[in-house]
Amino acid sequence: MTQNKPKLLIIEDDPGLQKQLRWSLDAYDVVVAGDRETALAQIRRHEPAVVTMDLGLPPDPDGSTEGLATLEQILALAPDTRVIVLTGNQDHGNAVKAIGMGAYDFHQKPCEPEVLKLVIQRAFFLYNLQMENRRMQQSQADSPMAGVISRDAGMLKVCRNIEKVAPTSASVMLLGESGTGKEVLARALHALSPRSKERFMAINCAAIPENLLESELFGYEKGAFTGAAKQTKGKVELAHGGTFFLDEVGDLPMALQAKLLRFLQERVIERIGGHEEIPVDVRIVCATHQKLKELCATGRFREDLYYRLSEIVVTIPPLRTRHGDAALLAHHFKNKFCAQESRSTLHFAPDAIAAIEGYDWPGNVREMENCIKRAVIMADGNTIVADDLGLPEGDKPVDEPLNLRQVRDEAEYMAIVKALARVDGNIVKASEMLGISRPTMYDLMNRHGIKSAA
Repeated sequence: MTQNKPKLLIIEDDPGLQKQLRWSLDAYDVVVAGDRETALAQIRRHEPAVVTMDLGLPPDPDGSTEGLATLEQILALAPDTRVIVLTGNQDHGNAVKAIGMGAYDFHQKPCEPEVLKLVIQRAFFLYNLQMENRRMQQSQADSPMAGVISRDAGMLKVCRNIEKVAPTSASVMLLGESGTGKEVLARALHALSPRSKERFMAINCAAIPENLLESELFGYEKGAFTGAAKQTKGKVELAHGGTFFLDEVGDLPMALQAKLLRFLQERVIERIGGHEEIPVDVRIVCATHQKLKELCATGRFREDLYYRLSEIVVTIPPLRTRHGDAALLAHHFKNKFCAQESRSTLHFAPDAIAAIEGYDWPGNVREMENCIKRAVIMADGNTIVADDLGLPEGDKPVDEPLNLRQVRDEAEYMAIVKALARVDGNIVKASEMLGISRPTMYDLMNRHGIKSAA
């Protein structure tokens, strides 16, 4: 009948206490280990969600060296496991050290069975909650909008606009600073469109030399120029039936602007060295960090091309204006790179969160991603501190208040999104941080249109 019981590993070298714990914790499928080697073998075999362990293990039963070393290996082997440390009355310092290493909680000996049961029960509950959250995130990983992490009202409006525009045939212009996620949204737009089963082709106009850009776009015939050994299709033609993404379109040379305009008007292309007009059915999505209207005014970008490309314009807000998103993204990237670099779960120190929220992020989400990856690699122990980020302190300008109602609503909204971001979406912790009850928290989130994280 044990197959339906949650698996619990007890690491204890005292046979009498092993027996007592097994008897009092009969609600679980209990597995016992008396030393480090056996404990690690049981972890590998059973992958228990929760472990209780005595720090005094042989060959150091009167100390904590062996127990702390075992804890370190358990967390490296199974970082999601909740480890509850059992300690004597005089061993409080080592219990705190174990918590700092990543243990879930500690309980003093002699054990009070009812209290220990509650601690274990809560550990299983939180483990299952985390696993369910991870499953939900995984189920949404294939969603076209999975790459957009935000609770900011402005960014959520951008996502809604992408969802509205995607089913249409309109050309879309994505405007935003470098690193704001223009290509992520372009790919989401393609994935949500009727063309999603066809190809998504992308080209960066700023990354390809001018003399090669035309052949990349439109292709060439055999013998069109030196080195043209065979007929080659361009990216526009290869995207037939799908979506063609022109990144940094503001850097497109004037000569190619004329050819792109002709394609948009006629929907046919000619390869370099060829005379045949080739019809191509493709949706154009473009992006730039430049102000194209100003380029039009100075004669560096064709105005007629601008209006052809910008049937729908979507402006992506920079990270510095997205309330609460800096900390939210930091948690997301921290979790991502902990898994990628096979590191045990890391936590942000308060000074690290303060540094993240106080920095302006001129490089936006791309800069944030690189910064958190570096911090995950460089952090000592289980905590990322401000020094691991290497960020300067940022000075935020203070907006002038307009009226009391607006000030109150704005402050309330910002406090909620910041609290949720700091505790990685945990509504219970956010409620405690804000000094309100959970029902009140849900009411306020509903009022301000703030969705809980999946």
